[in-house]
Amino acid sequence: MTRPDTAPPGPGPQSPAVGGRSRRGAPRTYDFRRPTKLSREHVRVLQIALEAFARQATTVLTTLLRTGARMELLGIEQHSYDDYVATLPKPSFLSTFTLEPLAGKGLLAYPLDIAMASVDHMLGGSGAAQQPERPMTAMETTITEQLLTRLLQEFTAAFAHVVELQPESDGIEYDPALAQAAAGSDTVMVARLTMSIGTREGDASLVLPFSSFAQALNNAASPQLSESAQRERQRAAEALAERLELVPVDVSVRFTPLEVSSEDLLSLAVGDVLLLRHPRDAPLEVTTNDVTFAHAIASNHRRRLAAAIVPTPSAAKDPA
Repeated sequence: MTRPDTAPPGPGPQSPAVGGRSRRGAPRTYDFRRPTKLSREHVRVLQIALEAFARQATTVLTTLLRTGARMELLGIEQHSYDDYVATLPKPSFLSTFTLEPLAGKGLLAYPLDIAMASVDHMLGGSGAAQQPERPMTAMETTITEQLLTRLLQEFTAAFAHVVELQPESDGIEYDPALAQAAAGSDTVMVARLTMSIGTREGDASLVLPFSSFAQALNNAASPQLSESAQRERQRAAEALAERLELVPVDVSVRFTPLEVSSEDLLSLAVGDVLLLRHPRDAPLEVTTNDVTFAHAIASNHRRRLAAAIVPTPSAAKDPA
C-alpha cells in the first residue's frame, strides 16, 4: 500500500513535451513593433532569384579574378536597416546602387580584405598577401567598379522574372554608419551569403528595400489564373466599362468666365450690367467639372433652348 507522501513522481524535466520543444531549436526574438512582412511565397521568389545571382556571381568572380571563387546563398532575413547595420564589422566594403525604376537603394557588403584581395587578383597578384585596412585609392576604386558593374548585370538578369531593373552603382563606403541606403526604421530584406576568393572566405550580404519590391513580389508570387478565371475577369472588366458609360454627368454650356474684384461683386445692385467680354462670334464652352471638352453655339430644338456642337476654334482655323 502506497502512502500519499510517497506517490510516484510526475514527469521530470525531460518529459516528451519539453524535449520535443528543445529539439525544434532555440526560441527566436520577435519584435511586435515590426511584424513579419515577408511571406513564404515572397521568400520562395527571392530564393530563386538570389540563388541564380549567387551562381552567376561565382562565374563572374572566377572569370575576372582568374582564381577559385564562390558565392553561396545562406538565407534570407528581414530587419530594420538600423538593426542590419549594427551587425556589420567596421571597416567593411559597402557598395550602394540604385534600383531604377523602383525607389530606394540596394546595398552589397562584404569584408574589406576580400575587396582588396580582388583588386590584387585583377592586377595580376596572388591575393595571398596581408591586405591593408584602409579606403581604396582612386585606381583601386576604378578597378573594383568594373567588378561591381558585372555583378549588377547578373543581379538584373537574376531578378528579371520579378521586376525589370536598371541598377547603377551609387558609391562606395567603408563605415557602415555612412552607407545610407535606407532610413533607420525602414524594413529591408537581407540575403546572407558566403563569399570566398582563393583562400579567403567571409560573410557577404545583399540588402534590398522591402517597400520597393513588395508589389513586384506579390505579382511574382501570385499563381497563374486559369482560363475560366481569366474569362471571368474579362467579363467583369467589360461590365465595369459598360456601366461607366451610363453614369450621369453634369454638363454646362457657358460664356467665357469673367473675373471681378470682391468690391465690385459685393456692390452689385439690380440693374447693374456686367460686361462678359465674350466675342459675339466666339462659340460657348461645353464643360463638366470645370473641364472644357467641346464648343457650341446657341440654338433651339422645338420649343427649348439648345446648343449645337461646333468645331473647336483652333480646329476651325485653316492651317494654311
